[in-house]
Amino acid sequence: MKTIWEKYSNDLSSVMDFNEDYINYLSESKTERENVRNSIALARKQGFKEFKEFNRKLQPNDKVYFVNREKNLSLYIIGKKSLVDGLTILGAHIDSPRVDLKQNPVYESDGLVLFDTHYYGGVKKYQWVATPMALHGVVAKKDGSVINVVIGEKDTDPVVGFSDLLIHLAQDQLKKDGAKVVEGEDLNLLVGSMPLANDKDENDKEVERKEPYKDYLLKLLKDMYNIEEDDFKTAELEIVPSGKARSYGLDSSMVIGYGHDDRVCAYTSLRALFEVENPERTLCCILTDKEEVGSIGATGMQSRFFENTIAELIDATEDYNDLKLRKALRNSYMLSSDVSAGYDPNYPAVFEKKNSAFLGKGLVFNKYTGARGKSGCNDANPEFIAKIFDVLDKNSVDYQTAELGRVDQGGGGTIAYILANLDMEVIDAGVTVQNMHAPWEVVSKVDVYEAFLGYKAFLKDIK
Repeated sequence: MKTIWEKYSNDLSSVMDFNEDYINYLSESKTERENVRNSIALARKQGFKEFKEFNRKLQPNDKVYFVNREKNLSLYIIGKKSLVDGLTILGAHIDSPRVDLKQNPVYESDGLVLFDTHYYGGVKKYQWVATPMALHGVVAKKDGSVINVVIGEKDTDPVVGFSDLLIHLAQDQLKKDGAKVVEGEDLNLLVGSMPLANDKDENDKEVERKEPYKDYLLKLLKDMYNIEEDDFKTAELEIVPSGKARSYGLDSSMVIGYGHDDRVCAYTSLRALFEVENPERTLCCILTDKEEVGSIGATGMQSRFFENTIAELIDATEDYNDLKLRKALRNSYMLSSDVSAGYDPNYPAVFEKKNSAFLGKGLVFNKYTGARGKSGCNDANPEFIAKIFDVLDKNSVDYQTAELGRVDQGGGGTIAYILANLDMEVIDAGVTVQNMHAPWEVVSKVDVYEAFLGYKAFLKDIK
């Protein structure tokens, strides 16, 4: 089977250099908040300013962004045309499957200290055991301060993890189906095993501690981060795989890392936006939260944040009214930049080969996702698809089309249908991924670069 590596056989530098930048971005962006911070830093280097920094009417070529609760970001380059004529939009999500701490997580058991957890998104729970994990997130204190936490990423940091049962005692465990080999309530994070010395009373006699191991860990957290046990109730702490993304394969043709779904599309969308100057239509890149749990909540795509930013932009470029907002949304074009499942020769039975996405064959389009009878899908309009493919052909961008597995096997969702509900043209377009939703996912470097080129062509040339 031919791939598009041949296209770059004379000069791989553009592909490899782009992916080195992506590897660094992915390694430093393991939570939504980290992703937003790092994306803003990149955007500001390109001349973007937060909306509230402008004290005048916006003009063509102004670069502006909005932040929603530190976990949702929308960036715009104002075009020459009125926003009522529509925007050209790339939208990706920046949340990934993980494990979260419960609000009352800390407990001691048999000389060990553990944290109770609740997994986030669709995961095979057994994949998360017996591997090094890191803690990322924030602790919001009652005094208004916010403590950033990252433990387990530096070479000198300790790591944490979920225990697994040794094979010698696993006869009953191995008889369970895959969904129950490890139960959700059994994902208890092992974080310590050292006791705190006993206190002494007024007579200098030792007073035995009820929970010396838990006490030692809480003292450690207090000394290191000024975190008290009660602070976990107002914390947002995520458990993610420890370690950096890196090149994969003996030929270094791929990237293995945590959170390709969907940060690979977030990064390529951002970089594409940075490459376009003097646009006719206003350009937009949305980085949204909560896709893995249904795009709900104040930072998910179903919130009003995106619509509100468009309303703000209309008001900042011309006189606002609600009809203009509705027309702007209706006249917009969007690529829902989300990943697709890569054909795996180890598991051919779940794929229908001629309608599968392959590593190394370029940007992949899913006309529809959903599940079993297209339930819950967007199902993009053919006229819109033809218009996009014409643009890609004229820009020599390689692309493929796919479905997410066999009809009665596959299924999945993206943010596409949410934007389609606003009456705009939308289709899913992203990077092919193997090991999707596992702690470590794999993409082809050439697909990453081709996605960037495809997104740039879409922003620049779609009419």
